[in-house]
Amino acid sequence: MIRRLLSIPGAGLVALAVGTPLLAQTFPTENPVMQRMWRLGMDSSHTGALAQALLDSIGPRLTGTPGQRNGNEWLVRMYTSWGIDAQNERFGTWRGWRRGHSHIDLLTPRVRTLEGTMLGHSPGTGGRDVTASTVILPEFADSVAFVAWLPNVRGKLVLVAPGQPTCRPSADWDENATPASDARMDSLRARTTEAWSRRIAATGHSLAIGTGSLGLRLEQAGAAGVITSRPKNAWGAIEIFETYNTSAPAITLSCEDYGLVYRLTENDQHPTIRMNLDAEPLGEQPVFNTIARIPGTAKPDEYVVLSAHFDSWDGSSGATDNGTGTITMLEAMRILRLAYPQPKRTILVGHWSGEESGLVGSRAYSEDHPDVVTGMQALFNQDNGTGRIVRLSASGLPNGAEHIAQWIERLPVEFNEQIQFGGAGFPAGGGSDHASFSCYGAPAFGLGALGWEYFNYTWHTNRDTYDKIVFDDLKSNATLTAMLAYLASEDPTMITRERVDLAAIAASAGESGGGRFRAPTSWPECSTAPRSTRPRLR
Repeated sequence: MIRRLLSIPGAGLVALAVGTPLLAQTFPTENPVMQRMWRLGMDSSHTGALAQALLDSIGPRLTGTPGQRNGNEWLVRMYTSWGIDAQNERFGTWRGWRRGHSHIDLLTPRVRTLEGTMLGHSPGTGGRDVTASTVILPEFADSVAFVAWLPNVRGKLVLVAPGQPTCRPSADWDENATPASDARMDSLRARTTEAWSRRIAATGHSLAIGTGSLGLRLEQAGAAGVITSRPKNAWGAIEIFETYNTSAPAITLSCEDYGLVYRLTENDQHPTIRMNLDAEPLGEQPVFNTIARIPGTAKPDEYVVLSAHFDSWDGSSGATDNGTGTITMLEAMRILRLAYPQPKRTILVGHWSGEESGLVGSRAYSEDHPDVVTGMQALFNQDNGTGRIVRLSASGLPNGAEHIAQWIERLPVEFNEQIQFGGAGFPAGGGSDHASFSCYGAPAFGLGALGWEYFNYTWHTNRDTYDKIVFDDLKSNATLTAMLAYLASEDPTMITRERVDLAAIAASAGESGGGRFRAPTSWPECSTAPRSTRPRLR
């Protein structure tokens, strides 16, 4: 059966069971194309070999880095070897950087090799050891007091994050602590976070990803470096983003080792840290989307688009964000080339760069290719981890919902039963690349996956590695995506662009008292893609 999630004003999403036609039950003999797709994707999958080559050999793909460029070239080679036309399409430049090794050691009051790494784009130490003592960013009354304190950072490593009261996940506390102890820890964590937010705000600067100026101000005051930590609510996982420092290295430590250094500093036990960091800024570098296509035969100017961002943060391998989305679309194209080599509509795949910097690559592509946006029959985007696809809605297009419902009914029963169909739904809000097309009112759909602890353990972390992939789910996703592309291509009619009435929905929700979910009240506007690195505060 199809499980449809219908939006009812005042009641949120309600699951309704809708019987499936006999076609799903007779699928193995009724549709030879999808039958072959099943065999290619489920019985003869290439996902393991493709993922190993991408994630272990090429590795992370931070926009503007040699790793990403190597990955772009690898994609083109793979598509070309399968007889699929592919090219790397330049859309601008981005600041380049080469990551080398990160060796970080505590020297006093005892010796320990620390678990940590540079932030993306951090300066290195110029091939030499740098040893420095530490200081904690204190509380300030205001930015005037912060400026008066700045001479204290000269030659020091400045700790700019709180020491966490525990590095155990909340689930461990919930399971093992007494209710009173659990509540006290929850309260202490919340107070620690709130207090540190006020501490940062009082400096008049920010640590916000991509725009933070605090590190730059500490660098200008002569700091030897900046130490931070963004632990997840999970064992050993830390978020690793970027810095705009130009001379003072910025490093991040695990929750446990950051806490160690923080406590030693707080208790005047005089920790010293030695760093040897290899990194090289490369200036503005050309950046590319990789685009591959299987040309349409009957309607070549109408398009079915497969979509996944190719860039990643580089604290690990970028496996589930978004190597799995990349492999899903790559493998789906291989399946389509073998089982459906002459599609009615042109089938494109976009492997986007710069998603982590604000959907830059996909926004640039939508601007540069209005013909694809206008002629789009459907876009399928996947960007939320390794789990099997279980959610789909029509991004605010009622006619899109009618088409998707028909496609789902024609899927094998294994796929048909796992998808929660959300009906027309709402336009994409900007979290991933389908928003770059949905903002135009194009039929661009997100393929929602099961969690597999994605946000706790692998999203933007040092733990996002090959071994976190669930290959049974990954090969299922590639096969399902190939089938959806086939059904969208074969559909005799185009999806129209009528939109849901967001104002009416919002008014109904308001009259009924609403709920926790807030529906958008207007259609998202399309943002212009920056074609080079945005200027940052200095």
